[in-house]
Amino acid sequence: MICGKMYAPDEVAYICPDHGNDGILDVVYDYNAISAEFHKSDLATNRDESIWRYKPLLPVSAEAIVPPLSVGWTPMYAAPRMAAAHGLKHVWVKDDGRNPTASFKDRASAMAVVKAQELGADIITTASTGNAAAALSGICASVEQPNVIFVPESAPQAKIAQLLVFGSTVMLVKGTYDDAFELCLEVADKYGWYNRNTAYNPYMTEGKKTVSYEICEQLDWQAPDAIFVSVGDGCIIGGVHKGLKDLLALGLIDKMPRIYGVQSAGSDYMWQAWTNGEDVLTKAPIAADTVADSISAGLPRDRIKALAAVNETNGAYIRVADDAILKAVPAMARLSGVFGEPAGATAYAGLIQAVETGLVSADDRIVVINTGNGLKDVKGAMTAVDLVGTKAYGVRPNLADFDEVFTTI
Repeated sequence: MICGKMYAPDEVAYICPDHGNDGILDVVYDYNAISAEFHKSDLATNRDESIWRYKPLLPVSAEAIVPPLSVGWTPMYAAPRMAAAHGLKHVWVKDDGRNPTASFKDRASAMAVVKAQELGADIITTASTGNAAAALSGICASVEQPNVIFVPESAPQAKIAQLLVFGSTVMLVKGTYDDAFELCLEVADKYGWYNRNTAYNPYMTEGKKTVSYEICEQLDWQAPDAIFVSVGDGCIIGGVHKGLKDLLALGLIDKMPRIYGVQSAGSDYMWQAWTNGEDVLTKAPIAADTVADSISAGLPRDRIKALAAVNETNGAYIRVADDAILKAVPAMARLSGVFGEPAGATAYAGLIQAVETGLVSADDRIVVINTGNGLKDVKGAMTAVDLVGTKAYGVRPNLADFDEVFTTI
């Protein structure tokens, strides 16, 4: 929070006019009014297995028409072998790679489409390293909503393929994600397009916060002790925090979990700011370069909320090397059955380091959020398995040749 000013929803579109692009707004609720009409027992009989089961806690009307794709209510798996490997007792993996376009970003994009259609927007636009773009593209396709997407031309081909398959107008920006973001802001402003950009449009946090609702409901409203999530632009970790604050204010959980934000050493703006006590409003951008493209951000756009998520929960920022991230991809898959892209596995790499540095204890109940499916980045996955010495074996189509090869394994 910068100035604490309050605005009615129809007074501003995205940001506080006194602070420009840094004036990211937060949606405020009347928790007393919600508590009078909404109870967790209502969810027990709710057959809507998507983020819209939480409509009373979201900035949409009860009559809002939502996209047909089922976003959210992703599985959360107990991972006892993962826990045991690190001397822990309770670890779960929340697999948001199971969303319609295979990433966490579907939560925000579903919200964006609803809000844009409330306003009768002709075109929705966003900038992305790939996942937010694919999420917007797929959900727009489901409701025939025109959209224009800006992504760095270096984005993984699998993510660009999703955009083209869904029929989006795709702009491959010859530059970084930050360059794509700035261009998208300028274009949206000039043409009056609805701007879905994360850490600019306050409603994106509201979509992303639903993961915390699900985590706590899936744990029978017993909040975990710690949540690990990868951090790039900072909007996901801000959403995780916002959802937990909602639940605590409504009395649906009785404690605030510690939130651990995990960054690549090649894109560690938030880790630097948290470690050094720097002011994120004045801290200069860094040069970001990491194998985890989804969390590569030289200047995290939602850095104020991202810093608060850790500071206000007694959590921490953790920095891990790219090699550790890549090794975490097959490790997480083999210990839990969840195949994450590098950005998703970054959260697990952070947990490994947290155990080594004593940030978590054996009795802690821990949730690791996987933010994207591993097939989003096949090149990264192949590099990961090569790094840990896993390979495929060539064999001729006869038993003798198989026997000869198999005896060497």
